[in-house]
Amino acid sequence: MIFFSDFDGTLTQESEGLTRDFFEIMELIQSRGHELVIVSGRSLSWGHFFLTHFPLKACIMEGGGVILRVDERGEIIEEPLVTHPELDRLREFTAQLKNQFPHVPLSVDSFGRLTDRAIEFHLMDEAWIDQVMAFMDAEGINYSKSNVHINFWCGTISKFLGVERFLKTLRPGLSAEQCWFFGDAPNDESMFEFFQNSVGVSNIDRCLHKLRHKPRIILEGKENAGPKGVLNFIRARV
Repeated sequence: MIFFSDFDGTLTQESEGLTRDFFEIMELIQSRGHELVIVSGRSLSWGHFFLTHFPLKACIMEGGGVILRVDERGEIIEEPLVTHPELDRLREFTAQLKNQFPHVPLSVDSFGRLTDRAIEFHLMDEAWIDQVMAFMDAEGINYSKSNVHINFWCGTISKFLGVERFLKTLRPGLSAEQCWFFGDAPNDESMFEFFQNSVGVSNIDRCLHKLRHKPRIILEGKENAGPKGVLNFIRARV
């Protein structure tokens, strides 16, 4: 069994970042012979951090834009899920964006991104955010909001497509019905729509009204917020 999970707000506690709960989740999953795969909007470089600092075999980063895995020699292999022309177009548009909005706050990890870029929208007022998103719409650029960023990209990227590709090519003996996904943000919606075993930790209540597709199971109460909810659910189910 694989437990796929969003990272920010799901495996991290919002006010504290990584807590003991995250490490207990990893230990519990491994002790039961299962696998944890982080599916995050964070950058490719963060994926390298996850695989070199935690006992993980793979992760899916940039909202599903790139799969990273550790091969039999211990080397990290990257598989981008968009084409080279789409990567070129993304670089061109990022330059356009900076020219049109010189002070747009690109995320500090944008230098480590390959298939998307990210904007620190919490540093912008609503009117400015609307202008930037209107510019993306006019240029035919895809984007979504996570808890911390507006991510934008060219081509077709979603967390579900990344997970689907991962299962098909790297875990072909495992079906989606044998796996679980945990999330808490709008950029998890593709997983909520297409993934049967989807769970929203209780802090998803802040954005539920914005979601057309909601998780099949929604946890409730402060005791099920973020990683505490993931840990409680896995303890009860595995």
